Amino acid sequence: MGRKQFRIKSATAEDVPLILSFIRKLAEYELLSHAVVATEDVLRDELFGEHPAAEAIIGYLPEEPVSFAIFFHNFSTFVGRRGLYLEDLYVNPEVRGKGIGREMLVYLAGLAKERGCGKMEWAVLDWNESAIRFYRNLGAIPMKEWTGFRVSGEALERLAGEG
Repeated sequence: MGRKQFRIKSATAEDVPLILSFIRKLAEYELLSHAVVATEDVLRDELFGEHPAAEAIIGYLPEEPVSFAIFFHNFSTFVGRRGLYLEDLYVNPEVRGKGIGREMLVYLAGLAKERGCGKMEWAVLDWNESAIRFYRNLGAIPMKEWTGFRVSGEALERLAGEG
C-alpha cells in the first residue's frame, strides 16, 4: 500500500455516526455486539464536548473510511509521565493485510512521542491470535504479570454507594 493512498485524520463531531458504526463493527468482530450501549449523543459529548474523555482518528483509503482508533491519556506514576492508552483500533476486514493497522499505530506512536508520553499501551482479547502476532511483530510485549480488573454496572453502583 502506498503511503499516499492512505491518510489519517483527527475525527470531528461530524464523524460521530461513522465512529459509532466502527464501534458496532468492532463489537461484532469481538462477539460483543450485545455490549454496545453507546449512542451518537453520548459519543458527541464524551469525544467532543466541554471535557473530552478521549480522542478518535479515522483512516481513509483513499477517500473511503476504512479504520478508526479511540485513545486517551493515562498517567504512569513510575515513569512520572502521561501515557497514551489505545482503547480500540479497528480495520475493515476487506483491507486488512495492507499495512493500515501498522500505519494507525505508527501515527499514534508519533503522537505519543510528540506529546511527551512515556509509553503507549492497549489490551487485546486473549483469543485474538492474529492481533497478538501483529502486535508482537511491532515489538510490543504482553504484560503477563498484570491482570486487568473492571467494576461496572451493578458492582460499580454498589461500590459508589458505599461512600
